[in-house]
Amino acid sequence: MGLFKKKNYIRINPNRPTQTSNQPSVPDNMWAKCPSCKRTLYTKEIGAEKICPHCGYNFRISAWERLSLLIDEKSFEEWSTDCQTEDPLAFPGYLEKVEKTKEATGLHEAVLTGKATIDQHPIAIGIMDANFIMGSMGTVVGEKICRLFEQAIEEKLPVILFTASGGARMQEGIFSLMQMAKISAAVKRHSNAGLFYLTVLTDPTTGGVTASFAMLGDIILAEPQSLIGFAGRRVIEQTIKQELPENFQKAEFLLAHGFVDQIVPRTELKQKLVDFIQLHTMEGWSGK
Repeated sequence: MGLFKKKNYIRINPNRPTQTSNQPSVPDNMWAKCPSCKRTLYTKEIGAEKICPHCGYNFRISAWERLSLLIDEKSFEEWSTDCQTEDPLAFPGYLEKVEKTKEATGLHEAVLTGKATIDQHPIAIGIMDANFIMGSMGTVVGEKICRLFEQAIEEKLPVILFTASGGARMQEGIFSLMQMAKISAAVKRHSNAGLFYLTVLTDPTTGGVTASFAMLGDIILAEPQSLIGFAGRRVIEQTIKQELPENFQKAEFLLAHGFVDQIVPRTELKQKLVDFIQLHTMEGWSGK
């Protein structure tokens, strides 16, 4: 009979008001960890430019954040928003991922392109964003960058291009790799027109982007401690059967070996761009 005996349960009143905790809460995004020196930082310490005050590492920023740090206010005119990403390999979930990333970043694709002025100097500008599928280069990225150079030729504008990419977009296979030659040809036409092209390599710039248009600038700048390379470190070590230097593929290593012209901290970058634009748009200068 004990089987049917009513057991004592704790009664729960669903209408009972929940007690709120008086303990202080910590806001989101109040702290950040530097990927370089590994220190935990109060976000106000890194400022609008997002630079580590201890080691000088330049944190990754979005295309819109970078644009606001560089160009004259309200001078930006976005180009090539009519390009639509397709799914040539019928890759599962690819288009859904692209749409979700568009909503999350406010970007049309992994590169933002258009026309703007810096200190009243007109330029054509492209900014890749690692927040958009790791800045991977697909057919739309290739098309937008090609159009950037073509429009710059028509309007006789210098091109400034910020690179940030994990390489070619695997969801588009060989079509993504074809963009390397396509963009390089557009860069050559721009050069043949006697116009100036400057690249700024940011963290990370890797894969097919490094192997093509990132390294074709008349001037190649880099942000401090940026990862720049083609294949991954482990792949190279396993291939050559040697251990690589600790700072291999860092901007400082590439500068020492002649792959970049100068490393420029983000706080100094705007003035540096203005200086180069003024130099290369002087009357009588030719990039040929």
